[in-house]
Amino acid sequence: MDFIKRILAVSWSTKYCGKTVQSAISLARMYNAELFILHIFDTKWLQGFNVPMITFEKEHKKDMEKYKAEMDIIIADEKKKGMTIREFIEEGSAADVILKLVQQQNINLVVLRGHEGSRLERMLVGGSNDDIIRAMPCSILLV
Repeated sequence: MDFIKRILAVSWSTKYCGKTVQSAISLARMYNAELFILHIFDTKWLQGFNVPMITFEKEHKKDMEKYKAEMDIIIADEKKKGMTIREFIEEGSAADVILKLVQQQNINLVVLRGHEGSRLERMLVGGSNDDIIRAMPCSILLV
């Protein structure tokens, strides 16, 4: 698998995305590849609601910050060991943001979380990777 030189791990900052990031770190180490981590905040779910979602949105952001902080510890530890990791924080439609980054950074492999997660997380970060998988011009690994 010499073609794997640039790996992108996609994190929605949920408790299940830690596995995704750790798997991407292992692959980057194994293939001596560059690692990119995208923390994406898909705000598409907020559109179209007529009722105030302020409390709900605040609670969700609090949870995301907690899981992002946990991933920051993992990433910092790997950086101390000498691994080069580039992080991106983006907001928008997941498929669009990921595709744009894949093209800009010439990514060979995208590592995504599978469908593990709660119903609430599926609503907030998307219940399906279908749109993302269909749009990707590179290999994809579901964790």
